[in-house]
Amino acid sequence: MSVQKLWVHNLPEQAGQLSGGTTVVIDLLRASSTICQALASGASEVVPFREISEAMAAATADGVRRDDVVLGGERAGGKIPGFDLGNSPSEYTPDAVGGKRVLLTTTNGTQALWHGRSARRVVVGAFVNLSAVVASVKDETRVDFLCAGTDGRETREDILAAGAMVYRICSSAPKDQQLNPNAALALGKWRRLLLAAYESRRSESEQLAMELRDTQGGRNLLGIGLDQDLVNCAQIDRLNVIPELDVRAWRIRLAH
Repeated sequence: MSVQKLWVHNLPEQAGQLSGGTTVVIDLLRASSTICQALASGASEVVPFREISEAMAAATADGVRRDDVVLGGERAGGKIPGFDLGNSPSEYTPDAVGGKRVLLTTTNGTQALWHGRSARRVVVGAFVNLSAVVASVKDETRVDFLCAGTDGRETREDILAAGAMVYRICSSAPKDQQLNPNAALALGKWRRLLLAAYESRRSESEQLAMELRDTQGGRNLLGIGLDQDLVNCAQIDRLNVIPELDVRAWRIRLAH
C-alpha cells in the first residue's frame, strides 16, 4: 500500500517549493472562508491580488465594465477605502456578487495563494467547506496544507483547520499516512478540541467558535467589532464548494 504524505506548513515561508503535489491554502479568518462564500453565492470567479493597486488597476482596465466586478478585501482587518466589500463572508451575498468577478486582496490569504502557485493543484480550504475539500484531496499522494498566518506569525486558527483536514483524511482514507511534525501537532490540537466539545456537550462548530475568540486572528476581529465573523467561519460544512486556483489564468473557480 502506498504511503500518503500529509504535510502542514504553519507559515508560507516554511513551505519551500510545493511542486508535484496538491496544496490546500488556509486563511481561516477570513480569506479562505470569504472565497468559499463568494463562489457559493454565484460569483463567476475570484481573482486574488497581493497589492491594493493591482486590484484597483484590474477593476478599471480597458474593456472592464465596473459593474461587472466587485472589489473586495481588507487591510488591518478593515474594508479598504474605495472598495465595494470588506473581508467578511456575510458581505458576499448573491445580490452583491452573483454573476460577477470578485477582485480580492487581503493581508495574508492572497499572499499565501501566491506562495502556493508552484503546486500541481491548489485548492482553498476552510471549515465551511471541510468535507468537500477532504473528499477532493483524500486520494492524493501528497497534500500540503499551507497556513497563511497573520503578519508573519503562526496562527492557531489556521493550524486547527489544517488539523481537522488531516484528521478527516486519516479517518477515511484506507492507506498509510506519513505526517510531518507540524501535521502531527495540528492533528493533536484538533483532537483536543473534539474532546472539549464532547465533554462540554457542545457541537464541534460551537466549540470552535468559542475557541476562535482566543486565537490571534480571532482577537484581532474582536478588537474591531467583527465578532459574528468568528461564528460564520466556524460553521463546519455549511458550504459544499471546492474553490480551485487556475494558476495559469490566475483565477479561482469552483472545481467540478
